[in-house]
Amino acid sequence: MAGKIILPDAKKKEKLVARYMQEIRDIAKARLNRRELFRMGLVAGGAGVAAMHGMRNFRPYWAHAASGSGSDGSLELRSPRNTPFVDPLPIPAVMTPVTLNPAPTKGVNPAASAVTGFREASRPDHQYWERFYPTVMYESIEKAVQHDFYPDIDGVPPSTVWTFVEASTKKAGPLWIKGRYGQPVVHRIHNDLPEENGGFGINETSTHLHNGHVASGSDGGPLQFYGAKLFKDFHWPNVRAGFSKTHPETSWNGRTVPGDVRETLGFHWFHDHMHDFTAQNTYKGLVSLYTYFSDDINLDTGDETTGLRLPSGEYDIPMVIADKVFDPRTGQLFFDPFNLDGWVGDKDTVNGVIQPYLEVKPRKYRFRFLVGGPSRVYELFLSNGQSFIQLSSDGNLIPRPLFRRSMRLQVAERVDVIVDFSKAAQGEKIYLQNRLEQRDGRAPTGNLIAPTNLVEFRVVGDAWDDSRVPVALLDLPNRNVPIAKTRTWKFDRSNGAWTVNGRLFDPEVFSATIKQNSAEIWTFESPGGWVHPGHAHMEEVQIIDRDGKAPPAWEIGRKDMVGVGDAVLGTNNSSKARIFMQFRDWLGEYPMHCHNTVHEDHAMMILFNVVA
Repeated sequence: MAGKIILPDAKKKEKLVARYMQEIRDIAKARLNRRELFRMGLVAGGAGVAAMHGMRNFRPYWAHAASGSGSDGSLELRSPRNTPFVDPLPIPAVMTPVTLNPAPTKGVNPAASAVTGFREASRPDHQYWERFYPTVMYESIEKAVQHDFYPDIDGVPPSTVWTFVEASTKKAGPLWIKGRYGQPVVHRIHNDLPEENGGFGINETSTHLHNGHVASGSDGGPLQFYGAKLFKDFHWPNVRAGFSKTHPETSWNGRTVPGDVRETLGFHWFHDHMHDFTAQNTYKGLVSLYTYFSDDINLDTGDETTGLRLPSGEYDIPMVIADKVFDPRTGQLFFDPFNLDGWVGDKDTVNGVIQPYLEVKPRKYRFRFLVGGPSRVYELFLSNGQSFIQLSSDGNLIPRPLFRRSMRLQVAERVDVIVDFSKAAQGEKIYLQNRLEQRDGRAPTGNLIAPTNLVEFRVVGDAWDDSRVPVALLDLPNRNVPIAKTRTWKFDRSNGAWTVNGRLFDPEVFSATIKQNSAEIWTFESPGGWVHPGHAHMEEVQIIDRDGKAPPAWEIGRKDMVGVGDAVLGTNNSSKARIFMQFRDWLGEYPMHCHNTVHEDHAMMILFNVVA
């Protein structure tokens, strides 16, 4: 339900909410960890710290609240109002390759950065460094910046966010790295975040390339964090899975490359993964984009005249969809780190702007949708009833395009689609919409309600279109391999805390030790009415079945997000999913966790260790 505070008059209610928000900020500044919060009683069921002031029914979940006073005399509270479709959709800035100084090294770099003067944080040696020596390098700095979510005409002041800033151009995130197979990358990330956090977030970070096939030391797991005034070189080799043993070489379109061509990746992202603070730091802005182009096999080339001939260049646009809450008094971005259920807001942002517009030409566009979290599930529609042409699942090309009227996406899920505006009239306005009701962090209700318009597409001008909708995209990898072990991971709740197989996350314990280059079958389970988007690092997975039934057509492709629980698919039959996963090439520790980042931060995670 929407947040309600029962008090005699509206002024007192507003004061109590203001007090609640300020105390959240003050307590958060103490940087108490999860165990300390439980010990002090500040995290009590779903009510959190608000319970200390008689606000047990208060939730800042305002997405579906009616305006004005409730029938019981309570006040329904919202973020400041916004004027829709005033600001254009920001297009993520494409990062420019640089020459790093000092040059990157296999082990910890002994020299200070010429850009910041920072030293490199402790890390293990890069695996396969000589084989995949970086030919392309990028450099960014994690910084606090002022950002306008609202248009100027609304008079809402900018919020302080934390984001990736490109070192050479000073452009602020979300940034966009366009990676290419056969061109290994080092991304040097400096941590220049302040200690002052404005009530949430921590200035220790670990950047995860979600879900790149990379060595554990550059994966950006939750325990690989480093503090302010340090940098770290992340080695992203841009190589396909299987290169070390199962698929030393494979061919596609007459071209031979290392690894399994059917494991070609497409649309990923990088984000902070700091232990206990992933939700706070990503909500605060530490999110950017990473795409893989596969011109080495003439597949997804980024050129409309070659390979699959998908919409490219200015017609290839990523969109990070994320809901937010803003303080109704100050307009500042607000987050309650003591809420355990999950955090949903009443303002939907796309690439960091509330309800932007995008001028489009009457031709085909490729949109790459990412749900950035922390907890909301979206069901996307086009307002004119037109179908999306789905190309991928979790950014990985599927065997054939699918025509879909709507798409349900959980936190961290990605999908590439083509939207064809060629039949739209000049001046026509078409809206990207969310119609899925979700009142709290537990799960969507499953009801489709009056739409929330996320982006306004304005059809203008004219354009030549060289792009195509291919008949076929990319075959699936072979699952007919020996299975070394089967495991079950049950996402559940115990004594008010999130658990996997009945246990809180323990950073000192490996819940599984797995042989390198082996394959296993895992089962994800979620009893009750919760939605848990399960995510395993290291490799993509394939869904074998859901509750004993074949997955729907849009889930047969490779994925790294497998949701379980009611409302995942729009039915109640999604409480158990069996998946096929391989553990190839790299050694070391990786996590598996719920990607509702609030659940993840409150112990719904395990570590597995890949050994030789």
